[in-house]
Amino acid sequence: MGQSHLPILLVGITVRMLAELAVKAGYPVLALDYFGDADLEALCPSLSLRHDYNQKYSATALVDAAADVDAPTVMYGASLENHPTEVARLARGRRLLGNQPDSLSRVRDPRLLAKAVRAAGCAFPQTFLPETRVPPGEFHRWLWKPKRSGGGHGIRPWDGEAVKNDGLLQERIPGMAGSAVFVANGQRAVLLGLTEQLVGRRAFGATGFGYCGNLVPPRLSPAELTSLFKETETLVAHLTQTFGLWGLNGLDFIWRQGRTWTIEVNPRPSASVELIQLAYGLPVFEAHVRAFEGALPDFKLRQALERGLAAGKAIFFAPHDVQLGDTSRWPAQGIRDVPHPGEQIKRQHPVCTLLTTGATPAACLRRLYSKAARLKRQLKSFEPKKR
Repeated sequence: MGQSHLPILLVGITVRMLAELAVKAGYPVLALDYFGDADLEALCPSLSLRHDYNQKYSATALVDAAADVDAPTVMYGASLENHPTEVARLARGRRLLGNQPDSLSRVRDPRLLAKAVRAAGCAFPQTFLPETRVPPGEFHRWLWKPKRSGGGHGIRPWDGEAVKNDGLLQERIPGMAGSAVFVANGQRAVLLGLTEQLVGRRAFGATGFGYCGNLVPPRLSPAELTSLFKETETLVAHLTQTFGLWGLNGLDFIWRQGRTWTIEVNPRPSASVELIQLAYGLPVFEAHVRAFEGALPDFKLRQALERGLAAGKAIFFAPHDVQLGDTSRWPAQGIRDVPHPGEQIKRQHPVCTLLTTGATPAACLRRLYSKAARLKRQLKSFEPKKR
């Protein structure tokens, strides 16, 4: 990438992961997000909506703040995929290392995505938008979802109410929640990883359908992993050509009885990409940047799966309102997205991210549970002593 395109401005609700991957790959970056975590500030020059602008989170507020930053190239992370108009504003006068607004609008449209997935011979849950006729009864079969979904927030079992313009109904498919990471150059795609998603795990303080982490690879038998790999590889290639996808992208799915049920596409680097680098040593940020030059990595995921390396991450949510003490040693303990000492975090709000590696995904999950238990005890020690 030529020096004329540097530095890269990273924008999203949280961009620590992207900044860490960029710095490891040797790219100079500037960061703008909501949280402004301590380890992000240690990585690169950064601004935070919360700390520097004293503003609540919104995509509009992020893009407004980005106008203050002088950077010729921009890359967006989580949450902005739901706001193509804001992405267009963000990219004005800059080189965009991300999917174009038109691609975002199309791939995030459930009707267009369902049509594309089924055209590839794959499964998509029955979905009802506000203007379609809602099925009578059998409430347990359906989930209500916000149209601008992310991280499982707002998803709940349907209770029979009318579907309004801010939501949709989707058939509830039982099975293993998973995701795929792939990199694309508008025409072709390379599958980089398959994950098992951790959802609503009480050990991490999560509830309901809330996303709280990933395991790479999923805890499946070798035969199931092979079947999942084959179907997903075909699917991401078809989706790339249909929607003209570029760079790192994520695909959320349910794996059930040998079939992949697509839930949605996240047309930006998903939360699990750092696990691909941890498990397989693949420089994913470099792969993202090079994709916009047309180059894709010579990476064979099937061979990587056979080597048996694994990684895991968990987002830890506060079990109660807490004021943090000294968090300066957390990064050395495999903790990321580290809040500042003294920061106050409300119950069920995210505290930090736990990372680990291991010989198997099951071993990674056990280590994440252990890390979460230790962290919970540490948060307890931060509470003031009762007299």
